[in-house]
Amino acid sequence: MCGIIGVVQKHGDVAPFLHQALKRLEYRGYDSVGVTTIAAGRLYIKKEKGKIEEVHRRLNLDDMPGSIGIGHTRWATHGIPSMLNAHPHFDCNNEISVVHNGVIDNFLELRAELKEKGHVLKSETDTEVIPHLIEDYMRDGLNLFQAVKETTKRIEGTYAIVVMSTREEVSRIVCTRDGNPLVIGRKEDVSYVSSDIPAFLPMTNDMILLLDGEIASLTADGVRIEKLADNSEVKREGIKISWTADQAQKSGYPHFMLKEIHEQPEAIKNTLRLRDDVIREAARIIHSSKRVIMLAMGTSGHAAQAGRHMFASIAGVLPVFELASDFPDTVYRTLTRNDCVIAITQSGETTDTISAVKYAKESGAKVVAITNVVGSSITRYADYTILTQAGPEIGVAATKTFMVQLAALALLALSLGELTGFVDASVIERKRKFLQRAPDIVSETISRNEELARRLAGQMYDKPSFLFLGRGVSIATAEEGALKLKEIAYNHAEAYSAGESKHGPIALVQEDYPVVFVAPNDETRSRIIGNIMEMKARGASIVSVISKDDKELASLSNHVFTIPEQIEAEFSTMIFVVPLQLFSYYMALKKGYDPDKPRNLAKSVTVL
Repeated sequence: MCGIIGVVQKHGDVAPFLHQALKRLEYRGYDSVGVTTIAAGRLYIKKEKGKIEEVHRRLNLDDMPGSIGIGHTRWATHGIPSMLNAHPHFDCNNEISVVHNGVIDNFLELRAELKEKGHVLKSETDTEVIPHLIEDYMRDGLNLFQAVKETTKRIEGTYAIVVMSTREEVSRIVCTRDGNPLVIGRKEDVSYVSSDIPAFLPMTNDMILLLDGEIASLTADGVRIEKLADNSEVKREGIKISWTADQAQKSGYPHFMLKEIHEQPEAIKNTLRLRDDVIREAARIIHSSKRVIMLAMGTSGHAAQAGRHMFASIAGVLPVFELASDFPDTVYRTLTRNDCVIAITQSGETTDTISAVKYAKESGAKVVAITNVVGSSITRYADYTILTQAGPEIGVAATKTFMVQLAALALLALSLGELTGFVDASVIERKRKFLQRAPDIVSETISRNEELARRLAGQMYDKPSFLFLGRGVSIATAEEGALKLKEIAYNHAEAYSAGESKHGPIALVQEDYPVVFVAPNDETRSRIIGNIMEMKARGASIVSVISKDDKELASLSNHVFTIPEQIEAEFSTMIFVVPLQLFSYYMALKKGYDPDKPRNLAKSVTVL
């Protein structure tokens, strides 16, 4: 959930860089921020509740001496947002500084033990036990690296920990992880560590992955990594990141979310260029399995539900969809080595999805992962990985990563269809040709509907509640549209199968109540018309997403978003969701909210 940055360099003050890096990480958490540097043998500390620029205006985060420092932007788990609960946290003597992402499950037990020893803990956080544990080990004569190793043996839970101390003779940062991400960046005379690549991308694209159960020592001269289990040194080749720093910036757009909506055509195009052999191998694994289960959460879950329709209609394979958070509680030990789990996660670090994948692996099932982040945790647990090509996505509400998940699932469905022979080869070829046109259709859909979305938001921003309805694959589209409205505009919004709407949700509908229909010209259209008539009869204000030439549905609707051409039904979510993304964005703006930083949410959910 939280954003971590650390840097150690030979010359110059690091504080201005830490400030800018934290701004690039603010999508991971933004209820408080803190920075610590070391100069002349003492810690310099600035931290406070609030967004980064708010805190910077009060405290001037750039004005701190020292060529070594760590910083943190927080998404609260233990303890309310406050100055005391903000990271970094310290030992009793302000000689050790720690930032942490994750949850220490046994912190209450450790906290009681430390207090009994005379330690003074000032915050409500679980993190604060870490510097005090390190303090005890260093008091016993261990150096910082050794003390962090010993501390990892005491803590239970998930963590990414970055530590520095004034007691070290050499400027050094020590970091370790288990369950939460850390990446290391290198250039001459500087080492970086962060929870995500964009933090240091303007400075270097040379990255080294830190894996679970590893600990690293960073100095300005280099990096040493060891395994915690046996203290053996790890030699790992670095990775060149192909993203540019500009790709991780707004490029003139007012918000990352709008920029990323406009980047969707290119992201789809790049994902459709995935090598055929990569897709075929994943399809082969799926085809050889008796049962296929799709696992995901949130927006990725909606991609899974749309993918389920693709697999069924094109390949004759009907996967089960399960929420990753509840997976062990819903499969009831029925998994076998004949099952295949398709795990979908944009970050590759979503804790509930990782936990579900571990459970699947323990049960003998095969795992195919779909993720956007090279080297993420999911790639190490999966038997096989498809890396989507969205590039960096900074906005918390997923847009282009949703699109590339759909594109990857579409490629998988087509390849699986070739293996099963469920439909004629000519049908596969027609759908494949359509998929190649999808980026251009998405681009035109954005152009056709952006101004309409802005105007409609101006008319509907004061509506307290919305109902989103669809049928077939469009249920997934409706659910994603409702989620976006909830995430960034804070509107109550519910999504249902239009058929289900008569079994309860229709009770919400009264005069001028907004009901959004996702209505492609597919086999569900005639039934959708009946559902629209039911809602109109109760005074609903009908907003429909329809094909541009569907005059009948246009005449039944109060407001329409239009799609430029006829869509292959299985792939309609990729196109029909675009106006709903734009509508949510402009609703958030009209209501005065920042769409890039929705309250209580963070980009990567790293706690259960």
